[in-house]
Amino acid sequence: MAKAIIFAAGLGTRLKPITDTIPKALVEVANKSLLEHAVAHLCLYGVTDIVVNVHHHAQKVIDKAKKLAEKYPCNITISDESDKVLETGGGLKKAAHLLQNEPYFIAYNVDILSDLNLALLVNFHLENKNLSSLVVRSRKTNRYFLFNEKMDLCGWKNMANNEIKLSSTKIQRLIPYAFSGIQVISSEMLPLLLHWGEVFSITDAYIKLCAFYKIQGFVDKDSFWMDIGTPEKLQEANRIRLV
Repeated sequence: MAKAIIFAAGLGTRLKPITDTIPKALVEVANKSLLEHAVAHLCLYGVTDIVVNVHHHAQKVIDKAKKLAEKYPCNITISDESDKVLETGGGLKKAAHLLQNEPYFIAYNVDILSDLNLALLVNFHLENKNLSSLVVRSRKTNRYFLFNEKMDLCGWKNMANNEIKLSSTKIQRLIPYAFSGIQVISSEMLPLLLHWGEVFSITDAYIKLCAFYKIQGFVDKDSFWMDIGTPEKLQEANRIRLV
């Protein structure tokens, strides 16, 4: 299987005050850091080269990554964003040179727990020849990706302020799905990011690119999934997730 990038540079604002002293990536569920859960999941499906981007408490994440590279059958490379938070798009753009030698790679948000079958996701991506394949679920959230009946990405909506971004104003009857924090991205996308600045969300890039490239949703109904975004969710995960 291809390479992967774990997005671990976030400030973890929703997890305060826990993240005042440790980075979000090192918050523990069932005595394992979120970073280790992500690394273990990727290694289970044969990913051997992992990039981890860092910013908040960067050195702590770097030190942990070195230990995980000794524990698991993988190489871990650091993409250092200590100087500035670049968001997901900017972080991917900065790490592009570490990912471009494979036809595709997996991108994985560090603050989720999942046992998704990554092989099925990769097969879906390759069979459909997508620029990107986004794992999505039907669940309540504040922000949704909007898809047509073929699960082609067409837009995005923020439920909090009713902001909508569409690839075309002619599109109707869109289906909302919540992003699950895992995606497969073709390396073809990396040079396209050169058109954006230093700091940007990958969501903004997708909404523009989906008018010209095939970006699809992979609907995940059956796997275990949790977003460890708040102290309450962290407590819930430690109660029910014994891994």
